[in-house]
Amino acid sequence: MDKTLIAMSGGVDSAVAAFLIKKAGDDACGITLKLINDGMDGFSPSCCTQKDISDAQAIAKKLDMPHYLYNFCENFKECVIDKFVNTYLYGGTPNPCIDCNRYVKFHEVLNKADELGFSHVATGHYAICEYDRKLSRYLLKKAVDDSKDQSYVLYSLTQKQLSKIKFPLGKLTKAEVREIASVNGFINAEKKESQDICFIKDGNYATFIEKYIGKKSSAGDFVDTKGNILGKHKGHIHYTIGQRKGLGLSVPQSVYVLNKDIDKNIVTVDTKEHLFKDKLFVTDVNLISCDEITDGMEVFVRTRYKQKETPAKLYKADSGTVCVKFDVPVKAITPGQAAVFYDNDIVVGGGTIL
Repeated sequence: MDKTLIAMSGGVDSAVAAFLIKKAGDDACGITLKLINDGMDGFSPSCCTQKDISDAQAIAKKLDMPHYLYNFCENFKECVIDKFVNTYLYGGTPNPCIDCNRYVKFHEVLNKADELGFSHVATGHYAICEYDRKLSRYLLKKAVDDSKDQSYVLYSLTQKQLSKIKFPLGKLTKAEVREIASVNGFINAEKKESQDICFIKDGNYATFIEKYIGKKSSAGDFVDTKGNILGKHKGHIHYTIGQRKGLGLSVPQSVYVLNKDIDKNIVTVDTKEHLFKDKLFVTDVNLISCDEITDGMEVFVRTRYKQKETPAKLYKADSGTVCVKFDVPVKAITPGQAAVFYDNDIVVGGGTIL
């Protein structure tokens, strides 16, 4: 019988994950990480509220299992929020969910599992973890429910971590999960999912960043690819690669953000065809299904969370980076986002786009 520590956010997914782990006969215990203090730095988060904590505790009580609550607000601030802000300030577009999973959630829960004597950790993520005897490796695979698959944000998991992780929801649909919660009378069976960035309730990233650093973003010029000035921007943090709406420009054709030059404080925009690129470079690469990349390795690559994968080939580059060459050009490749490599439903690995 496994001893399994279950990460519980207060939402329906982690509640059903806990139910399934208990049903499987594990010696189970719940754990909730408080990641954001109420009113922290003057903003209102959409998760880690007292209601979320109470819901997690109520589900643990209903399932007759112990529950721990730990405060990791400082870790979250340093590893996720500060990195989020700095990435925007330096011209990138970060993915805080990936950083949270990598540096806080799995890192801290697995540490607590070791400390408390648990052999495994379970979460409510929609993904599949399986051991492949031929490869002698743990594999991370896409969830059965394509609309909920979270393998993209889990690419940074290591073999050591995967050997201790369970994803009970990987082979279920969201509808089936809600049905299990409803049948078992869970208080969060119909609870809405948290959307967008959990620590920015209204989704206004630029306002949040300006408030966080105590400084307004400096206005500058919009230019086209020929260097012509088209108008004034509000500050580069208000824009991301591929953005079309909210530019406030009076031009004859629709234009999109192509690039941001932080030193010159200019934002380059132009028509849609300029958005497509046939290669990118990634750093901080983590591999799951193999030990190393061989030049010309064929994969499918996703450069955004819900984006369809594109066939590509991988090549080793300088200083541990990897060059991804696409079979067909890809739209709006964005520094700071992740490029995740797939072999059909298996996650090969991934890295951060430079």
